Amino acid sequence: MGSSAGMSALITGANKGIGLEIARQLGQAGLRIIIAARDAERGAKAAQDLEDEGIAARHVHIDLTDPASAKQAAENIRGREGALKILVNNAGIVDPQDGSQEQAELDAVRRIFETNFFGTLAVTQAMLPLLKKASPARIVNLSSGLGSLTFNGDPDWEYAGYKLIGYSASKAAVNMLTVQLAAALKDAGIRVNAADPGFTATDLNGHRGQQTIPQGAAEAVRLALSEDDGETGGFFATDGRVPW
Repeated sequence: MGSSAGMSALITGANKGIGLEIARQLGQAGLRIIIAARDAERGAKAAQDLEDEGIAARHVHIDLTDPASAKQAAENIRGREGALKILVNNAGIVDPQDGSQEQAELDAVRRIFETNFFGTLAVTQAMLPLLKKASPARIVNLSSGLGSLTFNGDPDWEYAGYKLIGYSASKAAVNMLTVQLAAALKDAGIRVNAADPGFTATDLNGHRGQQTIPQGAAEAVRLALSEDDGETGGFFATDGRVPW
C-alpha cells in the first residue's frame, strides 16, 4: 500500500497471540500501532513491549461486548491520530459450552456472537469515519476455515469433525460482513477482506494448533499491507483463496 510512514493501525484483541503478532509485524512495517484490548493492564503491557522493540504503540480500551467503548475509542483516535489507515478485527472468543447444533448451549452461542460478530460490527461502524478520512484504507476481518460453508459441507474436509455451531456460525457471519462491506466501501477506497489464520497454536485452542503464531498472523498482515489496487471482498489463507 505504498509508504506506511505516519499511518496508524488498530488491532483488536492485540494484547496477546495472533493479534499481538499482527501488531508487531505492522509496526515493523512502519505503522503506528493502536492495541485495542478490554484489559487495560494487559493492553498497556503489550504496547510497552512493542515500544521496547522500537515500535510506536499505544493502548485503547475496547470491550467488544460494549459498543460504547468502541465509540469512545474512535473519539480517542480522532483526537490523537486524526484518521485510521488499517483496522484489523482480530478479537474473538470460543466458549466451552459451544458444540454441535444438538448440544450447544444457546447462551454460549449468544455469547460468542456478541463478541465475534456484533462486537466486530460495532468496532467497524465506529471506525469507518476514521478509515474514510485515511482512504485508501484497509479492513481485515479474522475469520476461520470453520466459517466456510463449502468446507463444512464436505465430509472429507480435514476438520469436518469440528462441530461448533456458535463459533463456526459467528465466523460465517463475519464473512458476510466482509462481502457487504467490500461492496459498500469499494468506491470509498477501502478494501475489505477476511483472513483465515489456519490452525494456529494459541490460547483459543489450548495451544493445540499446528502453526506458529507468526504463521497465523501472516495472511492478515499481507492483506493489511496490500497494494491500493489489490483484492477486496475475498477470503484468503496463506495458501490462497478460501471458498465461502
